[in-house]
Amino acid sequence: MRRHLNTLFVTLEGAYLRKDGAAVEVRHEGATKLRVPLHNLDGIVCFGWDCTASAALMGACAEADVALSFHSPHGKFLAAARGFTSGNILLRRAQYRAADHADATLAIARNIVCAKIANARHVLLRAARDHGEKAPFAGEKLLAAGDQLAHRARFAQNAADLDNLRGVEGDSATFYFAAFPGMLVNTALTFSGRSRRPPADPVNALLSFLYVLLVHDCRSALESCGLDPQCGFLHTDRPGRASLALDLMEEFRALLADRAALTLLNRRQITERHFDTRENGGVYLRDDARKTVLTHWQERKQTEILHPLLEEKITLGLLPHIQARLLARHLRGDLDAYPAYIAR
Repeated sequence: MRRHLNTLFVTLEGAYLRKDGAAVEVRHEGATKLRVPLHNLDGIVCFGWDCTASAALMGACAEADVALSFHSPHGKFLAAARGFTSGNILLRRAQYRAADHADATLAIARNIVCAKIANARHVLLRAARDHGEKAPFAGEKLLAAGDQLAHRARFAQNAADLDNLRGVEGDSATFYFAAFPGMLVNTALTFSGRSRRPPADPVNALLSFLYVLLVHDCRSALESCGLDPQCGFLHTDRPGRASLALDLMEEFRALLADRAALTLLNRRQITERHFDTRENGGVYLRDDARKTVLTHWQERKQTEILHPLLEEKITLGLLPHIQARLLARHLRGDLDAYPAYIAR
């Protein structure tokens, strides 16, 4: 099992990262701000238009299997530094064969979508239980949406092809996000549905930022076990898109990202004042808010759960790594089906 390490998030505009012995040093305006041993990290994520890293550090990260990625201040992926492609060529060839085989692709995608819907339902029902007494009408709406998702999980399991499956997934997302406002305690926040590029309100801005963090962790997990993050099953191939990382994150969207957003908003750790509205109408997290979100994200990843298949306790941060290895075992033929993660 992979040792649970940490991700270093760098949010200082103009920060320079360099290799200092066996550590990464973060410098800003000529002064050292942080120094962390490289072996304590499994990823480095840089936010900013003017955040740079030395070639020596990039090489050290590649050698140590530490994912180093660069993002805009608002979380849009820009680039990643990596060394030679690693991993078992036989595993990758098995992955490509499965992606080209309609039945194998559909079987994996079905399990992913069923898990996504089941986990979204789990979040809705938990919110109805926690907040239903305070807002009975909202609780009833959450329960009704949970019933709709239960039906659509069955439809997904019986989907005849990928187009039908994607239709069921989209339909489920519509019901889920229609009920999402019922999980928000802070009534000052408005949310009228999922919107991206740009986010139309603070809730969407926070969700988008958390999804960026989640896809980074999923991509790192896939690369660490030798799978090609570009070759997916549910998401179609597209140049520059990590389709398999997007596949893998579907299981965890509601459990990791959405629940993190709800916790931050309902505890009022993040409020309306933590967002800026730009000329294009987009709403984005401010710098101080991003630091709050990143701290909470790291703390949440330390939460322990019982994995239903392994029947042992793991941290939430390990989930993408465990599921990536289970997918690899399925592609190698060690497991008859991919056991997507469903919360209990």
